Amino acid sequence: MKVIFYGKTSCGYQRFKCKLCNHTYTFHNHKNKINKEKRWFKLWIIEGYSVRQLINISKRGIWKIKDIKKFWLNRNPQLINLDGKDIKYMLFDGTYFKRTNCLIIVIDNPSNQAIASKYCNRENYTTAYNIFKELLDKQVNPKAITTDGNTSVIRAIKKIWPNAITQRCLVHIQRQGLSWLRRYPKSQAARDLRLLLLTVTNIKNHKQKQTFIRNFNNWENVYGKFVLSLLSSDKVYGDLQRTRSLIIHALPNMFHYLEDSNIAPTTNKIEGYFSRLKDLYRHHRGLSKKHRENYFKWYIYFKNIK
Repeated sequence: MKVIFYGKTSCGYQRFKCKLCNHTYTFHNHKNKINKEKRWFKLWIIEGYSVRQLINISKRGIWKIKDIKKFWLNRNPQLINLDGKDIKYMLFDGTYFKRTNCLIIVIDNPSNQAIASKYCNRENYTTAYNIFKELLDKQVNPKAITTDGNTSVIRAIKKIWPNAITQRCLVHIQRQGLSWLRRYPKSQAARDLRLLLLTVTNIKNHKQKQTFIRNFNNWENVYGKFVLSLLSSDKVYGDLQRTRSLIIHALPNMFHYLEDSNIAPTTNKIEGYFSRLKDLYRHHRGLSKKHRENYFKWYIYFKNIK
């Protein structure tokens, strides 16, 4: 044997030495190198590892780690093949970053996979329409979509999929209504309506649904005309009127999930998704807008292939 092992390099690579010429060298597998660097990049994206932690793991210098980050952030992740015909139950929601940019995600409810996303200026009709049009082009024809109740989004859904069921997120209804009514409302009408709203997310069967509807109708019979007669210019009274209107308009689409267990009653899955993403993103503040957009794309990609 003319070659012997000759220790390792400072980066941990095996060094070899030729016995005849005393020349030392190492072998490099470029494909293996790319895969290792992609794994380190994934740790930075999906686990929130710091540059210092990656230096300790990889035995590379700070500038090499920064080059690896830049290399992958300048690229878009591979598109995941999507069989649109299998997607029937979706969730749609968006979240804002410093009130300047919005990340919108569409999730397939049974698989929990993100099937579409968009980093944009705001959540509006045009953005939602374009996302749904792209899904339609991939033969996605859902039976039901759970959304937070944004009227622009609902209009886009009806435009693209007129026969799809729109399920209103119960948590958003409850959260918005309780916010408008405040924690300690002064009027009896607001106190009774607040107690009613607190039961929304606990409705699990048709009997509880009918009880809720009956209680709201009773509230409307007692307080409806009185609430409408209040001055809408008054902040407190105006918010009480908004809460009443919120429930009235949401009621027809609040309980579709009782008819089909595959329909999600809330968008909590996406809320949890956003919560984790924002926690990790705070570790990487300072990204340029282009890199920020690709950061979100890579995060969604890595979460989907877990």
